[in-house]
Amino acid sequence: MTTVTIEDLTPDSADAGVAAHYGDPMREQRLLETAVGLVDRSNRDVVAVPGEERASWLHTLTTQHLTDLSPGQASELLVLSPHGHVEFHAYVSEDGHTAWLDTEPGAGAGLLKYLEMMRFFTRVEPRSATAEMAVLSLVGPDAAAVIGDLPEPRVGAVPGPKFAAGSVPPGPTAFYPVRAFEGGLARRVPLGVDLLVPRESAGAVIDRLGVPKAGLWAYEAVRVARRIPRLGWETDHRTLPAEAGFLAPAVHLDKGCYRGQETVARVHHLGKPPRRLVLLHLDGVMTDQPPAQGTPVVLDGRPVGFVGTAVRHHELGMIALAVVKRNVADDARLLVGESAAAIDPA
Repeated sequence: MTTVTIEDLTPDSADAGVAAHYGDPMREQRLLETAVGLVDRSNRDVVAVPGEERASWLHTLTTQHLTDLSPGQASELLVLSPHGHVEFHAYVSEDGHTAWLDTEPGAGAGLLKYLEMMRFFTRVEPRSATAEMAVLSLVGPDAAAVIGDLPEPRVGAVPGPKFAAGSVPPGPTAFYPVRAFEGGLARRVPLGVDLLVPRESAGAVIDRLGVPKAGLWAYEAVRVARRIPRLGWETDHRTLPAEAGFLAPAVHLDKGCYRGQETVARVHHLGKPPRRLVLLHLDGVMTDQPPAQGTPVVLDGRPVGFVGTAVRHHELGMIALAVVKRNVADDARLLVGESAAAIDPA
C-alpha cells in the first residue's frame, strides 16, 4: 500500500504528520461513505483536565453546558474572546477521572495556556496530553458495528430568536456517547466513531481492528459534504459561532455567563449574523485544482467571503465550504479564483 503523507504534498500544512491518502483517494472516499474506513488523525492536539471540579470549571469557561457531564458522555465546546469571536474549538470526553479535550493540530498549546490562566483556586490540573493520546477515526455507516455498544449521537435543534428563558434543556447541546476502549475511549460522533487511545499503542490498535485505511483527504471530503466546520479553516479572527455552523453542537444558548456570551446572545436574538457558512459547487472548467484556504469569494467584482476547505468529491465534483456575507443570495453568480461557484441551498 502506497502511503502519501500530507507533508509530501504540502510541507507547511497544519495537518502534517498523517497520511493524505493510500494511493486512491476517490476509492477511500467511497469507502467512508458506503462502509467504514480508519483515518489516522493523530496530529490532533490533546489536553487532559483531571480534578474533581473539572465539569463545573469547564462549564464556566466555555460555551457548552457541562455542569452534569458524566462518565460515558462527550460533547463539543468553544472558547470565545471577550467580544464573542471563536478562539478555540474542542471535543470534550469524560471517562470518570479526566475530561479529555482534543482540538486542532497546533491549537493545544494556546488552549492549555488559557486554561492554566483561569485555574485560580479551582481543583483541576490541566496538562498537555498530545504525547500520551492519539485520535483515530472510524468513519462510515458501518463504524459503530466495529466497536459496538455505542448509541447514536444526538445534536439538539437551535432555538429560534427570542426564545423563552428555560426552554432550552440543561445539559450539552450535543451528546456523544462514550465507552472505554483499548486503554482510552471510543466516542460516537456524526461521522462515525472517534478513538482516543494511548499513542504508543495506536499502531497495534489499528492492526487489531483490521479496518481498511483511508487518508485525511477522504475524511475532509466527507466532512465538507456534510457541512461540518473546522476551526482555522472555516474561521478567521472575527468569526462568531453563528456564522460558521458551531451553534448546534457547541453552544448552549440558555446557560450562565461565560466570556463572549453577550455577543452570542445579541446576535442570536437579532437573528442576523453578519456572515453564514455555505457549501459551494465549483465548475472546475478553468482549473482542476481546488482553491486554497482563504481564497476570496467574489460577487460582481467585490469580495463577499472566503473559502475554508475545498476538496474534490467523488460524486459532487469540486466543492468547498465558504463563509460569505449573510445577504449574498443563494442564486448569486460567484467566482472563486478562476472557477464559477454556486451556493448549494439545501
